[in-house]
Amino acid sequence: MKNKLIDILAENITELERTDIESALEVPKKSGMGDYAFPCFRLAKIYRKAPNMIAEDIKNSICEKNYDIFSKVENVGGYINFFMAKEQYAKQIMDTICAEDFGSSDEGKGKTICIDYSSPNVAKNFHVGHLRTTIIGNSLYKIYSKLGYHVERINHLGDWGTQFGKLIVAYKNWGSKEAVEQNGIAELMKIYVKFHEEAEKDDSLNDQAREWFAKMEQGNEEALSIWQWFKDISLIEYKRIYKLLGMDFDHFTGESFYRDKTQDVVDKLTEKNLLVESEGANIVPLDEYNMAPCLITKKDGSSIYATRDLAALLYRKNTYHFDKCIYVTGLEQKLHFAQVFKVIELMGYDWKDQLVHVPYGLVSMEGGKLSTRNGNVIYAEEILHESINKIREIIEEKNPDLPDKETVSRQVGIGAILFNDLYNQRIKDVVFNWDKILNFDGETGPYVQYTYARCASVFRKVGEFNYNEEIDYSVLTDEVTMNLLKDITRFPDVIKDAAEKYEPFMISRFAVSVAQHFNKFYHDCQINVEDEKVKAARLKVVSATMNVIKSALDLLGMECPEQM
Repeated sequence: MKNKLIDILAENITELERTDIESALEVPKKSGMGDYAFPCFRLAKIYRKAPNMIAEDIKNSICEKNYDIFSKVENVGGYINFFMAKEQYAKQIMDTICAEDFGSSDEGKGKTICIDYSSPNVAKNFHVGHLRTTIIGNSLYKIYSKLGYHVERINHLGDWGTQFGKLIVAYKNWGSKEAVEQNGIAELMKIYVKFHEEAEKDDSLNDQAREWFAKMEQGNEEALSIWQWFKDISLIEYKRIYKLLGMDFDHFTGESFYRDKTQDVVDKLTEKNLLVESEGANIVPLDEYNMAPCLITKKDGSSIYATRDLAALLYRKNTYHFDKCIYVTGLEQKLHFAQVFKVIELMGYDWKDQLVHVPYGLVSMEGGKLSTRNGNVIYAEEILHESINKIREIIEEKNPDLPDKETVSRQVGIGAILFNDLYNQRIKDVVFNWDKILNFDGETGPYVQYTYARCASVFRKVGEFNYNEEIDYSVLTDEVTMNLLKDITRFPDVIKDAAEKYEPFMISRFAVSVAQHFNKFYHDCQINVEDEKVKAARLKVVSATMNVIKSALDLLGMECPEQM
């Protein structure tokens, strides 16, 4: 119907391109203003008339041709308001939203996107701050996949650097194999903290740490064996958390993967006369771009974070031939990626514009910002299990006979955390407020999941009923139903907008809006009635709503329980 309307406007406004008409077309916020509205203000210069006069002329031209898709066309203050023929409009909408691939697109067909996200530091606990990059990155992966892109999910583990030299020194001085095997990352964190305490008294420990890291870079068998052991222990814990979140990666290629590829970066920078020696280190000066220099190698010749990121970019381009490479990290790394991307540009690569940094804000509990120094660190696994436990308590109180309570508690508990993270623009800080997060009545994950379960309950109550026969669309022309259907039709555009802006919150806001419209429909339009035409039509609406809520929540990484 929208396309037909655009065609009609294009016939009657030959001075504008069809794409210009499509971009100008609006959906009024109030249903009393019509289903679509076209503003005529930009035509004033072309026609040399007042917008309301132009709107009146175009309206009259359209009305004279008696198009059957309109029930009414009005000129209101320079806008042409279109009221679609309700029954025909309802049919068009239902045909659209009931299609199997509704919301999907092939715009990304043949294109590859690399997304670098999560990327915890090996031998350190996966804390709640790591959840943001993991949750946002996973949602972007699902959004781009929905649009037909091939997505490479990359976990760029922080598994290389001087900190491992410190950890080896700590292990040799204060650790034991038995304690590490028994306590895992907790033990590694304990001895790592011990190292820093002792290094304040004895600076020679820092020299020993640098020596051990130098051994790692030189391929020393003992150093690499201990490092690999620490990494394996860490991955076991990280993968347990990913499994709890229902997430996975295509590649766990951390910084260490690129350690034999950094010399190529140094050679290329040298060839292009970009590398400058500064106090024994090698840098790429970026003063003329109002940035600090990009450090490439330290005084001892060892690589650093930026070197390995440059090596990773060259590897990914050559291996995956990406059309876009996205980094999901905290806002504090904005300068780092600006430097790395600028160096890629200075190296002469024309794909610099395919590189995107997607920053996000901080995570805090109601008590304030999470801080390692203050000891106010909350581990991701703890908060996920706490959410599951709190939901289990609510279920025991509200619905103790619910089948498979453990599965539902996990689905809703994990979903509540994911939804809370993705409900606002990613640059905004996320605050954990349990009362808000787990509210079944607010704009939350449990509220949307409960709406899905409510849809499912309708079909359990109805039982055997064939609602796929020919639908009487006149049943669906009331305002409440039409508002729900029109809201659902936004889904494909919402997905595209979320992808273009790297903003999953658009999906979560859409899901809440659909849930709210459905609950109004559920309250006002009785579904399980004796009139079979009415029942069949409304059940079709329930089915369409279920499908789109499930698809939307899947894009956020959430599951939909059939009962709650």
